[in-house]
Amino acid sequence: MRVMHVMAGAKEGGAENIMLESVLALAEAGLEQHVVTRPDNAFRIKCFEDAGIQVTTTGFSNAWPFPTRTALNKAIEQFQPDVIEYWMGRAGQFAPAAHRARSIGWYGGYYKLERFKTCEWHVGLTIDLLRHIREQGVSDDRSAIIHTYADFEGAPPADRALLDTPADAPVALALARLHEKKGLDTLLDATVKTPGLYVWIAGDGPLEEELKAHCKRNGLNDRVRFLGWRNDRGALLAACDIVAFPSRYEPFGTVTVDAWAAKRPLIAADAAGPAAYVKNEVNGLLIPKNDVDALADAMSRVIEEDGLAARLVAGGTASYEAQFTKSAFQRDSQALYNKISAHAGPFKS
Repeated sequence: MRVMHVMAGAKEGGAENIMLESVLALAEAGLEQHVVTRPDNAFRIKCFEDAGIQVTTTGFSNAWPFPTRTALNKAIEQFQPDVIEYWMGRAGQFAPAAHRARSIGWYGGYYKLERFKTCEWHVGLTIDLLRHIREQGVSDDRSAIIHTYADFEGAPPADRALLDTPADAPVALALARLHEKKGLDTLLDATVKTPGLYVWIAGDGPLEEELKAHCKRNGLNDRVRFLGWRNDRGALLAACDIVAFPSRYEPFGTVTVDAWAAKRPLIAADAAGPAAYVKNEVNGLLIPKNDVDALADAMSRVIEEDGLAARLVAGGTASYEAQFTKSAFQRDSQALYNKISAHAGPFKS
């Protein structure tokens, strides 16, 4: 099976992580792959190359699309893929119509079908994204759900001393872009109401200075650490006590799966994605969006209430093992690829 992946996303981000880890998992499963992506993330490109995956880099400029279309067509003709997967809407806009029968549009958000008009197949990351795809007119036999996965087995914990955090302090970790949608101001306000709690925020984005000023105004500089973008999620998860996920808007949110895979108690706001998978008091605590008091109370409960953290971890582990393991992802992806390859037939130049 020969699979090409086309990604024109940001330098860093959640969907970009999903794509990276998906391609590496499929390489482990024995698929021959080729990636076409932007040249601006050396870490991601090195991961592909270290796994023996061919990489073509190009700019994906909508203003001047011709170099990318040329590079993509050349890569397709040389690699002759059985399946081509276009990750997110920008990549989908470059999909050549000649290869429609073997092309997949991947939805990590509520994209318009128009972005994938030259893809015959459509994959949603969540139950609700699959609904969104089908409501735009895609038939059931040309659409599917492929859940993401996480695997942090054996990840050593980050050194708290290097993060200026006491060894015995409770720590809440937020893995999030510094954007208004992520609700990090709610987390900071809740931290004010949770004495002794330290917070690590791993991510970058446009609100960095505003959030740091918010910390200073509220006397949180001694308890909040802005870590920037990190490629060691497993280490941070292994070293924290709570995963805080206060997003106002979230089609899914891989943080949910990350917390379950790392066996850490999850507290999530009830945005559409988390609300579809998190069962309150079972595999996490589900709280209202924008509710500072509810988040502060939830974090205090996890820290102080006997048995609660262990119960949430047990429920999260069960949810993870049922749907979100690497083996489940590999199985479901290969089943879809086989179906598409059989439909499209042998590659023809």
